[in-house]
Amino acid sequence: MSSDLLFDRFGHIDIYLFDQLLRGRIAPGMRVVDMGCGAGRNLVYLLREGYDVHATDRDPAAVETVRALARSLAPHLPDDHFRVEAVEQSSFGSAMFDVVISNAVLHFARDDAHFDAMVKEMWRLLRPGGLFFARLASSIGMADRMQPLGDGRSQMPDGSERYLVDEPKLMATTWRLGGRQLDPLKTTIVQDQRCMTTWVLEKPGATAPSS
Repeated sequence: MSSDLLFDRFGHIDIYLFDQLLRGRIAPGMRVVDMGCGAGRNLVYLLREGYDVHATDRDPAAVETVRALARSLAPHLPDDHFRVEAVEQSSFGSAMFDVVISNAVLHFARDDAHFDAMVKEMWRLLRPGGLFFARLASSIGMADRMQPLGDGRSQMPDGSERYLVDEPKLMATTWRLGGRQLDPLKTTIVQDQRCMTTWVLEKPGATAPSS
């Protein structure tokens, strides 16, 4: 398949989210929400393949871009699936989704309380047995290169300021949620610039299907 055809089918999907698709953890027919969706870089394939896609972002222009994308690729989906709202204040119902995606969003938390509020709200949306996928900036592997600014935020070597997690923070949050790690933490270190960690959990409590 040519690069043009690959782009047409998958868009700019995050490679680690693509890995979850390859392993069958995000399967056709699932109800998926992208929290902090931006312009919908991770939604092209899902919309094309008939997933029940929802998304939120604080930026009205971003949400309108995703609505336009959905009208093109999945015109059966109503505009109400794509909402202008903060991650920590979702209007979607509890246990509504099979998959919750948080890609490059959580590191914009203002402080520990804001980070915890965003994670708690996304966890509320996830059904028992559902998949939580997050990719976020961390200090893992480059802690000595980060300049703490207070309230969990740091300046990274590339000059940007982010809320940064480390392994103890993610493990403590996993334990507090009662989540089960589906993958070990995986961190990509971009040479002397930043670190990005992938955090993948399953929400416990799924009931076995009736026979």
